[in-house]
Amino acid sequence: MSYQDITVATNERVCTITLNRPDRLNAWTARMETEFRQAVEAAEGDDAVRAIVVTGAGRGFCAGADMDILEAGAASGGEGTADASVLKPTAEGIERNYAWRFSYLLRVRKPVFAAINGPIAGIGLCMALFCDFRYMAEGQKLTTAFAKRGLIAEHGASWMLPRLVGLTNALDLLMSARTLVTDEAAALGLVKALPADGFLAAVEQTARELTFHASPRSIGVIKRQVYDSLFQNLDEAWTCADEEMQASFTSDDFREGVTHFLEKRTPAFTGR
Repeated sequence: MSYQDITVATNERVCTITLNRPDRLNAWTARMETEFRQAVEAAEGDDAVRAIVVTGAGRGFCAGADMDILEAGAASGGEGTADASVLKPTAEGIERNYAWRFSYLLRVRKPVFAAINGPIAGIGLCMALFCDFRYMAEGQKLTTAFAKRGLIAEHGASWMLPRLVGLTNALDLLMSARTLVTDEAAALGLVKALPADGFLAAVEQTARELTFHASPRSIGVIKRQVYDSLFQNLDEAWTCADEEMQASFTSDDFREGVTHFLEKRTPAFTGR
């Protein structure tokens, strides 16, 4: 597939999606959003891909919404700044929680890694919050940005951020919109810090190692269990776990998991 605002490359079972507007610090656009989701869905459906890494071209990860969009929104009173079809999911029940702008990432069966190589703000941060793992290069900067633009915590940030860093820290970051460097973001548990030199390769290798020895089927089910549990009580989560365990016993990956262990060889999981 041909893209304009992103690039996509797959190497050794890791699909790397790169936000590709380096002259604008990869500021978010409607085209980028459409292409990004298409690339994520294609990677999820590709049996050759075990993990997805998201990063930015040039010296930025994503500086937030393109300022041309924000300027037009300010001039028009906000009209035309949001896609109504994105903002109003049609799904019902628990699945509705996964049908919003970035929350669909929580339903992707493969682990999604945000490789934050440069400045990240606003909607770019919101997207990263819904990735499963966030790695950030040392010496970079992060901000929620919204309050300093006269805006509020959008795109699920007020729901996800407290779950990652705690209520008080989330209120601080959202209300103040102050800038954090990598070390402070890591101390809060929001990201894991890695050296800037060789950063993307290190994240890709981390994604590769996490998925190499583990069953892709197990990873997908575990991811669904963890996020579903945010909307369940213990009884519901436990019941689902029992059902999934019984289903696991009939899977090819379970048989391979036992066999490769007994034969002391590298696993050959198929995801089935």
